[in-house]
Amino acid sequence: MEWQALLSLGLAVGALAVLIFTRIAAHLVMMAVLIILSATGVLTATEAFAGFSNHGVLTVAAMFVVAAGIHSSGGVDLLVKNVLRHPKSVRAAQMRIGIPVALLSAFLNNTPVVATMIPAVRAWARQIDIPASKLMIPLSYSAILGGTLTLIGTSTNLVVNGQYQELTGNAGFSLFSITVVGLPVVIVGMLFIYFVFPKSLPDRQEKAMFGNVREFTLEVAVASDGPLVGQTVEEAGLRNFKQIYLIEIERGGAIVPAVSSEELLQGGDRLVFAGNTEAISEVLRIKGIVPSTDGEPTLAREHRERRLVEAVISPHSFCINQTVRDAQFRERYGAAVLAVARNGERLPGNLGTIKLKPGDTLLLEARPAFVSRQKYNKDFLLISDLGTEQPRHQRAYLSWGILLIIVLAAAFGLMSMLNAALLGAAAMMVTGCCSAQQAQKSLDPTVLLTIAASFALGNAMYKTGVAQWLADGLLVAGLGHPVLLLFLTYVAVWLLTESITNNAAAILMLPVVLELTQKAALNPEPFILATMMAASASFSTPLGYQTNLMVYGPGGYRFTDFLKVGVPMSMLVGATTVLVLSLGWQLAL
Repeated sequence: MEWQALLSLGLAVGALAVLIFTRIAAHLVMMAVLIILSATGVLTATEAFAGFSNHGVLTVAAMFVVAAGIHSSGGVDLLVKNVLRHPKSVRAAQMRIGIPVALLSAFLNNTPVVATMIPAVRAWARQIDIPASKLMIPLSYSAILGGTLTLIGTSTNLVVNGQYQELTGNAGFSLFSITVVGLPVVIVGMLFIYFVFPKSLPDRQEKAMFGNVREFTLEVAVASDGPLVGQTVEEAGLRNFKQIYLIEIERGGAIVPAVSSEELLQGGDRLVFAGNTEAISEVLRIKGIVPSTDGEPTLAREHRERRLVEAVISPHSFCINQTVRDAQFRERYGAAVLAVARNGERLPGNLGTIKLKPGDTLLLEARPAFVSRQKYNKDFLLISDLGTEQPRHQRAYLSWGILLIIVLAAAFGLMSMLNAALLGAAAMMVTGCCSAQQAQKSLDPTVLLTIAASFALGNAMYKTGVAQWLADGLLVAGLGHPVLLLFLTYVAVWLLTESITNNAAAILMLPVVLELTQKAALNPEPFILATMMAASASFSTPLGYQTNLMVYGPGGYRFTDFLKVGVPMSMLVGATTVLVLSLGWQLAL
């Protein structure tokens, strides 16, 4: 190997190690790799930044806006209202969720679909008296399965198609090319959910994680004629408690959220603390603090100055393995933690000693700008905000019509998938299905940056011969047998997907797959479809895919719950994929 190949291989191994064993964000890792490859001359500037103009990446961005139009117009709510209704069994309830969500995810990014469905399913579960733990994993898995039905079902499919076009110069795949494989997989997956999940999923009656604010907050008042009037929060000693935190002040009907240590106290201020409510005696011992006489909790009232938000901690959050105090949560995010829930149950006691973990659900008191800021900060994967804009329900049918036109235009070859998606995104904004601000917020910059930057490493592996070297190894391991090579390809992509992001896994493996098929004189199409399918089959752990982590807290799950049903699901989906591709395609040329 020449030094360019050794550097590319080293960067690939190093990037994988960093992504697997550290919490450094994927987009930062892949951008660092891109910069090194460009600066050392392994890639020209055009080659290094090719991902930023790739048709697949641009189509992903446009489809984010289309999904925002469906979401903002209440299109998903329309589906929920007309489909869920009143099932008579757990199996029927799981199918009422699974089938429409799978169909919806075939044409929309599944993350906003699941985010929209979670509160609806939780409320529906209480209404039909079925534990949410029986419904949340089927919700996530159905969305993942549905993404395999079409080329636009997941960003991974679009990105793989875009990279395939770039590396080979071929026309690429059509909208429904993957459906021949995806449909049998969805049918088998749904049957597995129908027959196995009702008994295999835990029966945990949902407890309102943050139902009664009195359980984890306490309120006191500043005496009007007391010595604390005119003092700062710090000077009054209200920052020195170990078991509770001052989170907000109600003053004259207005709210001071995420209180600063320099905030001056005024007579009659109502002080709201979060944490161990048994510590109220410690607060009342301060001279100038008196019991609050108003019976209604301040947090139970609506105030435009603040929002109550539920947020799930992502695997890449800065806060992981830190306490709320050590993470300087208030200063970093401008929000105060009211309570922490894990496995669907609120953690009691002292907030200051709780070490945060991926999947923990936080109840936050924050300023209105908090939610919009988190669109660009992946410390939290799921933001459930009680004060978001009301859906434009009168445009719900219009948004579905726009999506249908996009699909038909691409399916019948009237225009490319990219142009159809771009026109659809523009139509969503022009017709008012979503505002320009909502469209902007829908664009996930970290996901797009990760995808675009990952192309550089994939291109370098292809250009320098690393992909050829890895393909030789895979060819030896597969003993030259086409079906065994197809199986090994699927397993390799699947294992990478469970370890790093699905898009990065697919982009890194595609050059290897292309070299493998060329060397062994194999038909590349089934191997590329296997790559798409394996990159989307993240069922085994809650950390493997965003939608799994999103339902982790609301479903009250434990890590082992995903292993119990997810590993068999992954094996079944993999076996079905390899079987369909082996029977439906001629592997050898």
